[in-house]
Amino acid sequence: MSFINLSDLASKELAPGYTARLVHGNNLTISHVSVTAGAPLPQHAHPHEQIANIVEGEFEMTVGGETRVLQAGMVAVIPSNVPHSGKAITQCYIVDVFYPVREDLRK
Repeated sequence: MSFINLSDLASKELAPGYTARLVHGNNLTISHVSVTAGAPLPQHAHPHEQIANIVEGEFEMTVGGETRVLQAGMVAVIPSNVPHSGKAITQCYIVDVFYPVREDLRK
């Protein structure tokens, strides 16, 4: 077991306006993401199942063609290989959980 202080982790730019601190376990990745207001997230898909937890702000998200405005306390469940995109309406803090581990983000 390990204990991690997020402020000790290096931040990584995932896309313009999306800065994350990543925690990797043996089977999953948790991404703590700060998002600049107005920043778009281009449509993409990946083999990882993703659960996006909106902690602060408002985020417009499209998953599999369905669009919703998510606010703090709301969650989006994104199945493996389903196209999704979004846009931060306000400054946001999002915690994403990915299964399995995002090896592509470990580097």
